[in-house]
Amino acid sequence: MLDAAIADPDIVGTALAGLNASPKTLPPKLFYDAEGVRLFEAITRLPEYYPTRTERALLAHIAPEIVALAAPGTALVEYGASDEAKASLLLDAAGARLTAYVPIDVAGGALSDMRRRLHAARPRLRVHPVCADFLRPLFLPEAVAAAPKLGFFPGSTIGNLEPAAAGTFLQDARLTLGQGAWLIVGVDLRKSPEILVPAYDDSAGVTAAFNLNILRRLNREAAADFDLSAFVHRALWNEAEGRIEMHLQSLRPQTAHLAGTRLSFEAGETIHTENSYKHTIPGFQSLASASGWAPEHVWHDPEHLFSIHALRAS
Repeated sequence: MLDAAIADPDIVGTALAGLNASPKTLPPKLFYDAEGVRLFEAITRLPEYYPTRTERALLAHIAPEIVALAAPGTALVEYGASDEAKASLLLDAAGARLTAYVPIDVAGGALSDMRRRLHAARPRLRVHPVCADFLRPLFLPEAVAAAPKLGFFPGSTIGNLEPAAAGTFLQDARLTLGQGAWLIVGVDLRKSPEILVPAYDDSAGVTAAFNLNILRRLNREAAADFDLSAFVHRALWNEAEGRIEMHLQSLRPQTAHLAGTRLSFEAGETIHTENSYKHTIPGFQSLASASGWAPEHVWHDPEHLFSIHALRAS
């Protein structure tokens, strides 16, 4: 176990705030260390996990319509950009319309790697990474301050936010991107639990490993001593809240420690690690409108699994 004196203070503070609450929680941002990123990429390739392949197919189809909204010289600003895979669908269709790319993410190493790849693959594209938590107010680089903005928030990441937090994000994004900007948002839609639950509890156990890795990270970076074999992954559909929930359930009464703080668990007690809200199209449009955006366009796949919205700053 890591010495508490050299544990990451930000991770310790974040983890203890949730684990000392009732019920216990951990924020999804702690998923994404290097192993968490690797496991999530594996999740996106699973047969049960429909969101990524459905969104990518839809984006590939409508990319010309999306980039046609942008004026020449527009900066593409992507929120939560751990890689450029989805942005590349827009960049490929853009011609000279998108001349700068601003990926925003907390993973500084991933941003540096992305910048090197894009410099080699797209030497004419100006890339200005921003290492920041996009859920907090932020400033874009001065180099793109005067450019028109096309915001991009794919992956239905907005579904990981509580409704109030989603509204706050949309309000902040409107201020960041500026009057007249566009924002393209991927939004997963409500559907049968028979489709939803397996997407978050796959038969190969990859999502379970992803969920448990959050405890492994705390052991490594926050001087914790969680016994991973004493917790199990749980995914459930909460109909009343309209969301998938992910939990880590304690299999027995146990005690763990984090940076010297004692944490007790009862048998069956859970750590709530993630929500994924599933919206209706009218419901999301109402949220966007209340947050200062005008819903202008919406696209969805033939099976109505996933939607992509084009919002204009009103």
